[in-house]
Amino acid sequence: MPELPEVETVRARLEPVLTGRRFEHVEINDARLVRPYDPAEVAAELEGERVAAVERRGKYLIVRFETGRVLLIHLRMTGSLRHAGPGGLQADPHRRAVVRLDDGSEVAYRDVRRFGTWLLLEPGELHAYLATRVGDEPFAVLFTASKLGERLTGRRAPVKAALLDQRTVAGMGNIYVDEALWRARIHPLRPAESLDRDELRRLHRAVRTTLEHGIARQGSTLRDYALPDGGSGSMQDEFKVYGRGGEPCDRCGTPIAKTRVAGRGTWFCPSCQIQAASSSSSAPSRSRRQSSV
Repeated sequence: MPELPEVETVRARLEPVLTGRRFEHVEINDARLVRPYDPAEVAAELEGERVAAVERRGKYLIVRFETGRVLLIHLRMTGSLRHAGPGGLQADPHRRAVVRLDDGSEVAYRDVRRFGTWLLLEPGELHAYLATRVGDEPFAVLFTASKLGERLTGRRAPVKAALLDQRTVAGMGNIYVDEALWRARIHPLRPAESLDRDELRRLHRAVRTTLEHGIARQGSTLRDYALPDGGSGSMQDEFKVYGRGGEPCDRCGTPIAKTRVAGRGTWFCPSCQIQAASSSSSAPSRSRRQSSV
């Protein structure tokens, strides 16, 4: 599933080709993409809209129009966007929608498993829609180690499961959670509430570092993810633990192990990421831990 680095890469590639352009013609060929709304009606509403900005919030792409409306795109598991000049799109059985811009170029949406969504929101509706679904942006000034600690306080679920919850921190998914926990030396099955001050600081730093690294490598291309020009990301060549079961840990040489957390395949180093909480993690009370981070 595309996570924050992949979605941010797509946003950065689409921004210069979409901003200022008008949606001249829109075809939506899969009713699931915009359900429960009628595809023809949504397509007609989009035609004539001019793009003011292309933004990202967590794993959502946000196409803002000059009218104040917003097209909210979630790629889910296998969604991707392609941009090509006039007549440049190749035949694709998994194409679900095509937007022709006023410069003659086209943006196509393809989705093998058809879980992705397009939602057209009216002016003023975006904030309320996202507020209950998405937590803090990991690069925002307000996302601090202390704030992360508040999100994890009282949560007995494994820390990996807590981080996969988009309300904890926006944009994290299976790949980058595993990578961040490895960087922070935290076992994915540790109860989220058991992390001490130092571990929260390490995890906060690891989340940002991991995502920054993923963005710099233009995301991870494992199966369906691709850049709008059809190119691939390269983060998959630098994974520390994800998908590396049995291979030596880059830090200590111990073979990477695999388990399941929240129903997801999970990779970790059994030597670097100890499951038991450190002796200091149980010492501070909840209130002390929150106030001191």
